Amino acid sequence: MTGRTINMNGKHLTIMDTTLRDGEQTSGVSFSDGEKLSVAKVLLQDVKVDRIEIASARVSDGEFKGSQRVMKWAAEKGHLEKIEILGFVDGKISLQWIADAGGKVINLLCKGSLKHVTEQLRKTPKQHVADIKKVIDNATKMGIKVNVYLEDWSNGMRSSKEYVHFMISELKTENIVRFMLPDTLGILDPDETYEYCKEMIEAFPRVEFDFHAHNDYDLAIANVFHAIKAGIRCVHTTVNGLGERAGNAPLSSVIATIKDHLKMKTNVNESELNKVSRLVETFSGIRIPTNKPLIGEFVFTQCSGIHADGDSKNNLYFNELLPERFGRVREYALGKTSGKANIKKNLKDLGIELDAASLKKVTQKVIELADKKEMVTNEDLPYIVSDVLHNDFFEQKIKVLNYSVTHTMGLRPVANVSIEIAGKFYEEFSDGDGQYNSFVKAVRKIYTRLDKPFPKLVGYTVTIPPGGRTDALVETVITWKMNKEFKTKGLDPDQNTAAIKATIRMLNIIENESNPEFINIIKSSISND
Repeated sequence: MTGRTINMNGKHLTIMDTTLRDGEQTSGVSFSDGEKLSVAKVLLQDVKVDRIEIASARVSDGEFKGSQRVMKWAAEKGHLEKIEILGFVDGKISLQWIADAGGKVINLLCKGSLKHVTEQLRKTPKQHVADIKKVIDNATKMGIKVNVYLEDWSNGMRSSKEYVHFMISELKTENIVRFMLPDTLGILDPDETYEYCKEMIEAFPRVEFDFHAHNDYDLAIANVFHAIKAGIRCVHTTVNGLGERAGNAPLSSVIATIKDHLKMKTNVNESELNKVSRLVETFSGIRIPTNKPLIGEFVFTQCSGIHADGDSKNNLYFNELLPERFGRVREYALGKTSGKANIKKNLKDLGIELDAASLKKVTQKVIELADKKEMVTNEDLPYIVSDVLHNDFFEQKIKVLNYSVTHTMGLRPVANVSIEIAGKFYEEFSDGDGQYNSFVKAVRKIYTRLDKPFPKLVGYTVTIPPGGRTDALVETVITWKMNKEFKTKGLDPDQNTAAIKATIRMLNIIENESNPEFINIIKSSISND
C-alpha cells in the first residue's frame, strides 16, 4: 500500500480510551476507585473522548467498587452509554457483574484466531459462536448493549482468515453495536494493518469496526494511521500509551496525527491533553519520558541557540505542533548549547534587558554551570544576572586559594582556609558552630593577625528560585555592619559555597573602599533585596 489513496479531509473519527482497563494492565499500575472516577471525569468532560472502557468484569471487589462509583456519577451526568466494561463469554456471569455495577455496555471478549478458539477454549468455531450468541441474547434481555472484541484478530488474519470471516459472518446480524479489531500481541506493520482493515470493511460494509493497536514494535501510531486510511472510523487509545507490555497507542499522539496528517476531526479538546497526561502520570506512578511526543517535559523546549535565533526571525523552527494547542508553552533551555539567543529570549520573558557585554558574561556563566552538570532554568536566570553583574563592580584584590570545610557527626565542624591578600598568602583553621561559621572564624583569625577590620554579620538569608527543585541554585544574602549596613550575595548550587562567595565579595568591597565606586556599591546593596 503506497500513497494517500483516500481523501479524508473533514471526516469525523471517534475515540474510545481504555486507560482505566487496558492501561491498568501496565505492570505495577492499579487505580483506586477515587482515581478511576477522577480520570473518567476528565476524559469525558474535559478531554471529551467519545467512549471509555473502565474495567474488566469479575476481576476483584476493588474493580467492582470502582466501576460502581464511576457508573453512579455517569448516571447523574447522562454518560452511561459512553462507559464500557470488558466481559467474557460466560453465560450471564459477566453481564450480571456489569449490571450490578450499574453498567449498560459490555465489550465481549471473543476469540479472533482459530488457534485461540481451538487451543485455549478447546472448542470448535461453531461452538464458540453458539456461546457468544447466548451471551448476546442475555444482554439484550438485560438491556445491556454489546460490542465484540475479536481477541488475537491480527494473528487470525495472518494464519486463519477463513475463521475471522466465519466469525463476523455468523455474528453480523446479531444485536452487536461494534466489532473491535485488536492487534493483541502488537505484531502488525502499517502495510498489514491497512490491508487487513481494508479487507474487513470491504467484506462487511454494514459493520462498524474499531481498531485497537499495541506498541510492541513501536508501530502503534503508524498502525492507527493506516487503519484510519483504510476506512476505520473509531480507534482505541490510552493516556500516555499505558498498557500491557509496550503499551497502546497514546491518546495525545493519535489526536495530533488525526488532525495534522489525516486532516480529520474528532470531539477531543486538545488543550486538555497535557492535563489528563499529568493526572494519569501521578495516579499510575509511571513517569512520562521527557522526550515523549506532545506530553514529554522537554518536547517544546529548544536547546540549541541557533533554534532560538531562528524562532526570533519569523518562527523558523516552528511546526504545526504549537505547544499552546496542548495547554503548554514553548521554552528555551539554558545550557552549554544555548548561546546568547536562548538567554536573550528567557531574559525578555522576565522583562530583563542587558547590553551586549553583560549578555556575553551571563552566557559564559550559564555555560560554566552547565559544564558542571548543573541544571539551569528560567527561574535561576535573575540570580545569575545579579551575581555576574555585581562581581564586576570592584577589583578582586582578595582571593580564596583553597578551603576545606568538614563536619563529622558528634564533632564540631572545622575549616582550613588559605587566602591571598595583596600578593601574600595566609592560612588558618578554626572550629565553629557550623561549617560556614568555622570558615568565617578562620578568616577572622587572619584579619585579626593583620590588624584589618572585619565587619559584623547581622543578617543571613537563603533563597532558591521557585519550583522546589533539589538541584536549584542557592542565593545567599548576608547583611554586614561596619559603620553602615550593607549586603553581599553569593550564588551556587551549594548553600555553604554561596555563603562563602558572599563573604569573599564583602572582603573585596572593604578592600576597595578607597574606590569612588564603593559608596555607590554600598548604597546599592543597602537598597537591594
